[in-house]
Amino acid sequence: MESFTNLMYGFSIALDPINLMYVFIGVFAGTLIGMLPGLGPMSALALMIPITFNLNPATGLILMAGVYYGAIFGGSTSSILLNAPGVAGTVATSFDGYPMAQKGMAGKALAIAAYASFVGGTISIIGLMFIAPLLSKVAVSFGPAEYFALMVLGLTAVVSLSDKSLVKGLIAAIMGMMISIVGMDLQTGTERYTFGSIELLEGINFLVVALGIFALAEVFYMLLSGNKSTPKRNAIGSLKLSMAEVKDMAAPVGRSSVLGFFTGVLPGAGATIGSFLGYSMEKRLAKDGDTFGKGNIKGVAAPESANNAACGGSFVPLLTLGVPGSGTTAVLLGALLVMGVTPGPMMLEQRPDVFWGVIASMYIGNIFLLVLNLPLIPYIAKILDAPRPLLLSLILIFCMVGVYGLSFSSFDLVLLLAFGLIGLVMRLYGFPAAPMILGLILGALMEESMRRALQISGGDWSIFIDKPISLVLLIIAALSLGLPVVKKMIQKARA
Repeated sequence: MESFTNLMYGFSIALDPINLMYVFIGVFAGTLIGMLPGLGPMSALALMIPITFNLNPATGLILMAGVYYGAIFGGSTSSILLNAPGVAGTVATSFDGYPMAQKGMAGKALAIAAYASFVGGTISIIGLMFIAPLLSKVAVSFGPAEYFALMVLGLTAVVSLSDKSLVKGLIAAIMGMMISIVGMDLQTGTERYTFGSIELLEGINFLVVALGIFALAEVFYMLLSGNKSTPKRNAIGSLKLSMAEVKDMAAPVGRSSVLGFFTGVLPGAGATIGSFLGYSMEKRLAKDGDTFGKGNIKGVAAPESANNAACGGSFVPLLTLGVPGSGTTAVLLGALLVMGVTPGPMMLEQRPDVFWGVIASMYIGNIFLLVLNLPLIPYIAKILDAPRPLLLSLILIFCMVGVYGLSFSSFDLVLLLAFGLIGLVMRLYGFPAAPMILGLILGALMEESMRRALQISGGDWSIFIDKPISLVLLIIAALSLGLPVVKKMIQKARA
């Protein structure tokens, strides 16, 4: 009852005409930013900080939160239509979203993404409202050993994301982990895989790899394959979902929303890892798991609900502990401190207007996003009607502008080209791209967590199995790798 009373207080703040206007501005700007590969919510939030200087703290955070989850919501558009993920959290959406667009179901894919995002965002808000204090205590109990085990479990998703060959999937994952450690080791100052290049000292940006492996490789593949890969003209398809499709989506959306929320609660995880875990879980559970990657609607619904739920979950450690769980929430933390608000356990008592006002604004923002996006889908999907040379040029421009805008370095454009060629070779020879991206995301996090755990234990590796949580996670990881192999052996024996 107390939570409901607090929520009503939050709505009294969020429904103020000024705050309502800023909710709309935030989600609208975030949606547009999410559609453009390269910008991302972090850059957008950094640009918003000067705007929030003279705003009430509750209004300022309402605006910035709207930009954040709006960008995650809108990032699926370029993933589905162009195979060029707008933000990192929508990479998994492109696995089935883009094949659906190629089959003339772009409208349905965008509609599924919109509905799944709405449900995932709503579930995460409910979780944030009712169980934020409890989950914050769970998040605190996760030490370096538990985080390492969690990352290992995340990497075992490579089994689900490898269509036919486990070996090829593991090779791709190891390549991704190797790319993740390129640059200067911040702990020892050692240069790794830089080959004397100054430009590589800071490492390789995730977006350069993602756009190269997916978008640029798709351009090269379309050029090689002639007219075979040309998207169908005037084949946007219906936005309506049949009852059978709704039933197929319901369970994956619910499961992935819960999984995404819990993933978002853990500092360092976030929307990207949440979307991959949601996708891989559904591929394991689905009876038609072999059709994932070929245009399965569950392959769009699961990561979209998970990444939006993780976005909401990331506010738990930020608001209740003052701990940013990602680069994006770190920018939000900085903005709050600039506005004179200190997130933490006392925030609920000292600034309830900020805490509950933001939660209530998320309900309103999710409705705005759904109402805003659904009517625009037929017009957005018209991009597939563009002539093939224009479409390829558009993808190239998005990729180059997005990558160059990261650091204004021409070297990043060379890397983009290199990863585009690598992505083309991987596609031609059947190496899945998803494990490589997952290895890239988790590699640095695994190394950092492993080092911290070994420092705590004095170099004793048993710390990873002495702690109950990490032991359970490692056992699950081992089973997820071993069971598919055993299953195939049994099937061969029966055959």
